[in-house]
Amino acid sequence: MNSLLQRINQLREAKPELSQANGPTKSYNCPTCRDEEGYIERDENGVEVYRFCECRDKNQLERSFRSSKITSEFSKRSFDNFETSGRPQAVIDAYKFSRIYADNFQDIKDERHNSICLLGRPGCGKTHLLMAVCNQLMKTKYLYDVIRYPSVLYFPWVEGFNEIKDDLSQMEEKINRMKKVDVLYIDDMFKGRKEPTQFQIEQMFAVINYRYMEKKPVIISSERDIDEMCDIDEGIGSRINEMCKDFRIILKGGRELNYRLREDAV
Repeated sequence: MNSLLQRINQLREAKPELSQANGPTKSYNCPTCRDEEGYIERDENGVEVYRFCECRDKNQLERSFRSSKITSEFSKRSFDNFETSGRPQAVIDAYKFSRIYADNFQDIKDERHNSICLLGRPGCGKTHLLMAVCNQLMKTKYLYDVIRYPSVLYFPWVEGFNEIKDDLSQMEEKINRMKKVDVLYIDDMFKGRKEPTQFQIEQMFAVINYRYMEKKPVIISSERDIDEMCDIDEGIGSRINEMCKDFRIILKGGRELNYRLREDAV
């Protein structure tokens, strides 16, 4: 056995020389594991064991952000850079509840009331706060079947459905992903036309109903309140109401809630 290990080590040491003779050596992002995200080494008892490399967490996080559909700009949204100074109490309350939700997600993620919705006027910070929730979740490890980062999918209502309609051959795959991803963020739900199309309602009911039955969290921002959602489709509205029961924030007020209309807005 010792002679075999010595021979393997000799071959490993010789590889750089052989590579240089035949051409440039292959470069790796992580020379420790050669981009395998793990390696074999001997423990204190001389037994070969497999170790996860330090690069694995970084790579998982990068993959999570790429698959989330969250843009580079949105990935910078956090609770720390959300402006609360001089904002109405309703906005400050939404900030506090959103942060409590993110901080306690691990404990509630499998419960019936494991979701959050911010409902109210445009420009009051709903998207920023809920994006901050998503970004925090993706940077925190959670225990599922294995230790990993939760997968998050961002679905902006108008753009998302336009993308689906542009290529209906991919519709089933996209809807299935919305159903099964760990956390689904629907931004500006029911935005756009005065009444959503029957197609939008049918597809969204399928998504919400699946996630309701499987107790999979949803994160929702909308200018519509629960009553208005129920007027559109009571099946969708009532399920969202129950899923978000503990974290259902209604931002009531006038244009003072819209930070874009502040005189000091940039």
